[in-house]
Amino acid sequence: MIESLLAFGLYFVTALALVGAFLFLYALVTPFDDYTLIFKANNTAAAVGLGGAIVGLAIPMHSALVHSVSYADFVVWAVVAMVIQLIFALFMTRLGGKFSFKEHIPKGDIAAGILMALASTAIGLLNAGAMSY
Repeated sequence: MIESLLAFGLYFVTALALVGAFLFLYALVTPFDDYTLIFKANNTAAAVGLGGAIVGLAIPMHSALVHSVSYADFVVWAVVAMVIQLIFALFMTRLGGKFSFKEHIPKGDIAAGILMALASTAIGLLNAGAMSY
């Protein structure tokens, strides 16, 4: 019983630490300051977009937790999930023209925030499915 609780704690704390690292890195890859937009400007589009990115990460991390054969295996696949989400965010926030999340999110365009959130969630689902070896 104690071993199971310790294993749970190790996996759970590691998952939380990786989500924390993701939140830090996400702020670096997006061209706008998500946290200022959310906590100072009350920007719903940024909050929805970031929330979707978190869910998009949690889905494949859940898959890694369920399917991993060891702690190291979990960490590797969780990092892969994080990198894929960060690359996706980097790509999406660099689109120009009428698809410019870089322009629409800071302006508070909720539709753009919802689309970003749903696209991040979709990438997370594809990511999780691909790692369900």
